[in-house]
Amino acid sequence: MIQAEIKSLLREDISILIKITNSAKHYLCDCGEASLLTVKEIQSVSAVFISHTHIDHFSNFDGIFRHQIGSGEKVVICGPKNIHHQIEARLKSYTWNLIDEKAIEYEIREIISPEEINVYMLRPPYWNLELVKTQNFLFEDDQVKVDFAILDHKTASIAYLFKEKDSVTFHEEASGFRKGRWISELKTAFEKGDSDKEIEMEGTVYKAADLFHLLTLNPGYKLGVIMDHAAKEENYEKIKTVFNKADLIYIESFYKDSDQEFAKINYHSFASASGKIMKDCQVKEAIPIHFSRRYTESDVIEIETAFYKAFREN
Repeated sequence: MIQAEIKSLLREDISILIKITNSAKHYLCDCGEASLLTVKEIQSVSAVFISHTHIDHFSNFDGIFRHQIGSGEKVVICGPKNIHHQIEARLKSYTWNLIDEKAIEYEIREIISPEEINVYMLRPPYWNLELVKTQNFLFEDDQVKVDFAILDHKTASIAYLFKEKDSVTFHEEASGFRKGRWISELKTAFEKGDSDKEIEMEGTVYKAADLFHLLTLNPGYKLGVIMDHAAKEENYEKIKTVFNKADLIYIESFYKDSDQEFAKINYHSFASASGKIMKDCQVKEAIPIHFSRRYTESDVIEIETAFYKAFREN
């Protein structure tokens, strides 16, 4: 199952670590201050997802990189338009005469549109960008698939949805057959929708469709991170398209309702607006995050109260 941990304390800039149960791989959403993020966790990060490069979301990239250099691993970085130039500039600002060219490899995925992702490679010691390809999906590995929405924050701000792979359960007690290779063949046919696939069991050949009743599809858990965005309908339509009926969403609620004029000026959301869009998306659980650093703990309680009232009201 996918789990998320906020690694930033109150009044620190936001950073969220995403973990998969029984997996050594981690994913990091944004690189703000993160007092609770350990070196071991950083070294387990295989992909970094940047919403946008305002300083409070990007300032700690160098700190993250500091603990990855020398791993010899490939780390994927996803982010908005021009993220490749910004990563390149950060890396080229240091001297690398003592670093081996195999110390690390960054694969940067620049989000141009929902259908256009430019993929670049960056390697030490010169950190010269190499455009590798353009693809129509953002990220997928053996654990998760990541979808996204490009929101307006007076700059592109990427909201990410992490979806665990679907699983298929075989109901042995209902089959009446001995276990065998046929079970994996049946699951594969089920996943591919190959109803006519022939499955042989105990000397008899069956069509896969006649055995599908022995299987149950378990939809993968869906966890979203929605960072800075203006509280406006254009953004809400994009959020609904990608995050509808997600299991858990962390969503920016930067301002109190009484400060929503500031939210409008600064292209941020505010407590009840974030709660309402989560209700409209019919998500199972939602958590407000990323509050203005001007606020005290009592202000945060006020934000959370207004958020959950809007999220849960009938």
